[in-house]
Amino acid sequence: MESGWKNHSREKKEKDLFHVIYKVPSGDGPYVRAKHAQLVQKDPEAAIVWFWKAINAGDRVDSALKDMAVVMKQLDRAEEAIEAINSFRGLCPKTAQESLDNKCGKVDEQIVLLKHKLKLIYLGEAFNGKPTKTARSHGKKFQVSIKQETSRILGNLAWAYMQKSNFVAAEVVYRKAQMIDPDANKALNLCHCLIKQARYNDARFVLQDVLQHKLPGSDDFKSRNRAEELSLEMDLQPINSPLLSNLPGLNFEDDFVEALERVMNEWAPARSRRLPIFEEISQFRDQLAC
Repeated sequence: MESGWKNHSREKKEKDLFHVIYKVPSGDGPYVRAKHAQLVQKDPEAAIVWFWKAINAGDRVDSALKDMAVVMKQLDRAEEAIEAINSFRGLCPKTAQESLDNKCGKVDEQIVLLKHKLKLIYLGEAFNGKPTKTARSHGKKFQVSIKQETSRILGNLAWAYMQKSNFVAAEVVYRKAQMIDPDANKALNLCHCLIKQARYNDARFVLQDVLQHKLPGSDDFKSRNRAEELSLEMDLQPINSPLLSNLPGLNFEDDFVEALERVMNEWAPARSRRLPIFEEISQFRDQLAC
């Protein structure tokens, strides 16, 4: 009996010491467990699983996101960290947004990273040459194909361009991502890009696929709400409106255009070796060179 009491006392002291040293709140929730796995057990994979559980449970979401990003970057999973922050930062208070940006990295750095990922696919070096890889999201494992990965990277790249208010470039990349693996989220972002360019007819056309449930994810509650908000925003605009003249234009490097074109041609229709969008990119590039 005395031995059991001593063990309990020792465990309590260890827990108290852990909270003092690492400044982690006491308790037994998923966030505390994640910090214990990260700092005491030195098990980053287990820590990430617990951080996801904390985010899903609403347990110190901003701290869980920031700490998980640190662990992911240590495991060379920086892009996954960026995607997690961009996906769940809406659950965090305004006071946490700046620190989340710091963990996420500057937008220009994100763009460089995403372009590098795309070039690895272009060179056949992604997934160690295998057609699929095992990925993890919300603590769950699943298989991802090269095709799905390419669309995901393009979607994230387009989102990064949106953060820089380069809606022309974002539109081009979103359209490419949709050609590979369409979904409602990318369609809604594309619609937003078109609205920002005052191209309301084009935006309405894109939005119809979501409103008519033609795309995966159209039935999601958040997608439906956002589609209704975008539709309402367009209803307040004129049917036809001139393009905004002060929008930034495309600024794609030659090697990135080449990589994007090579990857896209793998899924292009047989009738077209060079997709029209790349002609558009080349035209913008030639104009910038003049």
